[in-house]
Amino acid sequence: MPPKPTDTAAKVLPLVAARQWRRRNRRVVFTNGVFDILHAGHVSLLERCRALGDALIVGVNSDASVRRLGKGPERPINPLKDRMRVIAGLACVDAVTSFGEDTPEKLLSLLRPDILVKGADYRKDQVAGRQHAGKVVLLSLVKGRSTTAVVRKLRP
Repeated sequence: MPPKPTDTAAKVLPLVAARQWRRRNRRVVFTNGVFDILHAGHVSLLERCRALGDALIVGVNSDASVRRLGKGPERPINPLKDRMRVIAGLACVDAVTSFGEDTPEKLLSLLRPDILVKGADYRKDQVAGRQHAGKVVLLSLVKGRSTTAVVRKLRP
């Protein structure tokens, strides 16, 4: 008999549930992003995030937040619920929540992760919400992998 599939949709949490989830976990790692079209760079970063602690929670920008980031008029390509569901489907991700502000600072003030991870394209002093985390870690990005590059390839 084949194993039951995991209900990864249960990993998508509203803010109140995310706060409760945080209280139940020990060394929590947090990262955030748009995650519009998932690619190998995203997966690599998320796997490396998870390796830094006991649990990984990912904050995903709302659709309105993505538009304010200036990613382009066609972005996000996938709506928030779809982007969160795809991220939740990754084995390395323990929980997913969203935020509507331009940065996850408010979310970080509520979750207070032990480790906050961003890509090495940031400097530590540029990381929003860093004062709400125990430690900030910058991880290298996978060269040549970005959603913007994927979108460019798809354009005629």
